[in-house]
Amino acid sequence: MHHVGIDLAWGDRRSTGLAVLDAEGRLVHVSAATDDDSIISTLRAFTEGRCVVAIDAPLVVTNPTGNRPAEAALNRDFARFHAGAHPTNTARAEFQNGSRGGRLAQLLGLDLDPASRGPRRAMEVYPHAATVSLFRLGQTLKYKNKPGRTLSQLRSELMRLVGLLEGLAAADPSMRLVQLPAWTDLVSGVEQAQRKSDLRRAEDQVDAVVCAYVAMFAERHPDRVTVYGDAATGAIITPTLPAGLEPSIEQPAGVEGAIRHAVQEYAARQPELRAATEEYVALVTGLLDDAGINYLTVTGRAKTVASFAGKAERTDGGRHLYADPLTEITDQIGIRVITYVHSDVAAVADLLADQLRVLDDRDMGQETASEGRFGYASRHLLVTLDHDRPASTSGLLADRSAQVQVRTVLQHAWAEFEHDIRYKGTVPEEHGADLDRRFSLAAGLLELADGEFSAIRDRLRQGGPAVVDDTDDGRDDGDADPRIDAQDLATFLAAQFVDAGWSRTDHYEWISGLLLELGITSLDELAGLLGTLDAAALESRMAYRYPPGAVRRLDDALLAVFGSRYLDLHGNGHREALLRARLDKLRPTGDGAR
Repeated sequence: MHHVGIDLAWGDRRSTGLAVLDAEGRLVHVSAATDDDSIISTLRAFTEGRCVVAIDAPLVVTNPTGNRPAEAALNRDFARFHAGAHPTNTARAEFQNGSRGGRLAQLLGLDLDPASRGPRRAMEVYPHAATVSLFRLGQTLKYKNKPGRTLSQLRSELMRLVGLLEGLAAADPSMRLVQLPAWTDLVSGVEQAQRKSDLRRAEDQVDAVVCAYVAMFAERHPDRVTVYGDAATGAIITPTLPAGLEPSIEQPAGVEGAIRHAVQEYAARQPELRAATEEYVALVTGLLDDAGINYLTVTGRAKTVASFAGKAERTDGGRHLYADPLTEITDQIGIRVITYVHSDVAAVADLLADQLRVLDDRDMGQETASEGRFGYASRHLLVTLDHDRPASTSGLLADRSAQVQVRTVLQHAWAEFEHDIRYKGTVPEEHGADLDRRFSLAAGLLELADGEFSAIRDRLRQGGPAVVDDTDDGRDDGDADPRIDAQDLATFLAAQFVDAGWSRTDHYEWISGLLLELGITSLDELAGLLGTLDAAALESRMAYRYPPGAVRRLDDALLAVFGSRYLDLHGNGHREALLRARLDKLRPTGDGAR
């Protein structure tokens, strides 16, 4: 079964938008065409089997003047929302020899009876009315080019519609758009449009997606649509106007107006937000590297305009959740840190709390567990710069917050799969309870696996002193790398700093290079050097508020022993200011450099 949407131009010189959803609600095609032949050739493969084709254009026109009965009836419900239909009649040149929509439906061999439940049928739809009903809008979105509307206004309104459509992934029926590259390219084109004509080409295709969704909605829920008119004089099918929905036409400065303005402003901020996101990624990565905490990845994203618009539109009990979206939607910048084991999640959270200002901290796994169930587990921190701890960033991050999600790789796998199935997929109602049980079972098993991985690491860390023979590695002396082998160094440090977490593999290689600059090329030399240190005094002076990794512990030990000489190493040139601040903690009365 395919659900096809056609935003049909009344003439064959203007662009017609085409969109196709498969039986699962996945967008499988979106494009633009012009003449009838190109439309037919594009859609033929999707309409040969079972299909419902929704066309935004009159299919049957018999009245010589005025409105068709369908338009008159629809306007009584929707005109007050600015969603009234234009009159069509045979006096207009476009309909003197029938309608283009009707001809296309016949060429595709589709049944035009609005009451039909046949396997291959067409219906006339009207996107403006449909969006009012589907999204409970107080008035239509103003993305059509009319006098007085600026490019910025048109773009922001079209992005609001994009966000609402992408939000239908969680609706019944579910529509999934973002997996199709052509859709993401289309949305990117809207965000970057420099001319109204650019928006016009995209607008037709977005309207076609609305049409395709109405086709699926009507096919799945015939009891939730209204048919205006009849087969003989023309019929328009649209999702039924929600009871009690009132227009907001006379209140443009209210919540609807605030949301519209917020989306416009957010669209204007997008380039700066992307740059700020890159800086936050670099900042968090730098903090983790400096602390020597082991992690798999650090990634970031600036919330898209479509996603922001969709979230800004959310309601609860008919009331908008965000009166001031620009300040109340706090995940405009999102950072994700993936760790290997659960204890590192806490280490990352402690580090962020020490180095940044934490505005909010939610342990979603703990919240789930407190309800006596298994499920989504992730640490969510809302952070901003701490003015008492100047960071080496540009002014982009000043007064900007970021949501940082921290979770293990297993928690991440569960969250991504669950999101993909529930949010982007269609879960039949009859399978809902069983899938809930299976997701809970999977979450419980992964929690056990996380625990076992942590136990394995703890066992290795507590396994006692490691004996590493670094006198002969089997290499030819002429080609030998004089640095201490990174794996040998990791084993040595695990025994030297038993309570320290593992560090990233590349961190061991990096600090091995620093050891070489200091002339330390064997573990025996390193052990002798560390044996001269008062480890307890060093830890007391550093006053760690988070569990530093093994490489960070060695880094601080080398700084304590070599002082300014360590700062001057070539490999430390990029972090001299940071090391000098640490040295002030270690040597408050002088650096005592060797």
